[in-house]
Amino acid sequence: MDQRQLKHFLAVAETLHFGKAADRLGMTQPPLSQSIRALEAEIGSPLFVRTNRSVSLTSLGAEWLGPVRSALDDLENLARLAQRLRSGDTGRLEVSFVSTADYSILPTLVQRFRQLYPAVELLLTEATSDVQISTLLEEKGNVGIIIRDVPALPKGLSYRKLVCESLIAAVPEDWITQGRITPVKGRLTSAEMTASSLVIFPRRVAPSFYDLVMDYYAAHGGDVHIIQHAIQMQTIISLVSAGMGIALVPASMRHLARSGVAYLALQSKAPQLESGLIWRDGDSTSTLANFLRIATKSHVAIRQTGTS
Repeated sequence: MDQRQLKHFLAVAETLHFGKAADRLGMTQPPLSQSIRALEAEIGSPLFVRTNRSVSLTSLGAEWLGPVRSALDDLENLARLAQRLRSGDTGRLEVSFVSTADYSILPTLVQRFRQLYPAVELLLTEATSDVQISTLLEEKGNVGIIIRDVPALPKGLSYRKLVCESLIAAVPEDWITQGRITPVKGRLTSAEMTASSLVIFPRRVAPSFYDLVMDYYAAHGGDVHIIQHAIQMQTIISLVSAGMGIALVPASMRHLARSGVAYLALQSKAPQLESGLIWRDGDSTSTLANFLRIATKSHVAIRQTGTS
């Protein structure tokens, strides 16, 4: 029994006429009759009552018609599903991202991807760059948005730049009102920055980010006084709001409005932080290809301050 025989049975059952069924199937009547006889022999019971004037279903044929129709519909649905999976119109995509991306490129990417591929199950997980790299190397997840690290990424991973943005200072508003910090035309001077206690990621979590900040302090002749490490950007901003210290953060963090926090551009040339996509070499899933295409289209708008 095969799909062809089931289609033959369905055509005869719906027309109750071998000639009309053969026309519908685009075949002649004799091979259709042979196919039905072979099917009946395999089942061990007749499916049709044939007379010189009419064709009708046996009780078995009538009961079997519904399941056969459903089975053929399921097969057609499977074929359509395979096509949609191949094109990436449906399926599953696991995306991880650093907390900074939540205020810059991620909302735009998610919105555009969902608009174009609403049937794809999109699973989002926040994770630091080091965790994302380890996860991908363990053959888990599909793609991540990380802070670009140096030296080169581990073998087996690909990277594509998405955005490069300036660092700005997040400072406690109370420090400004109390005169502890006196911005010059809305900018924080390097002297005041290097004299302030600092809240920052631990180096193991974001080496490039950490080194970028340390290099900036070194270039401006200041000693670094790290008052607290924090893994999540939201936590860093909360600690700034509590007056624990200042933080250098991507310019897109201006989108995170937090009571007690002011965002100031740096008076001297600001360090640039690069973020981008990371995925496994050889991952050829269509959902990933579609996500990469959307992410790297030249017209994707990155609505944030101080990015390029």
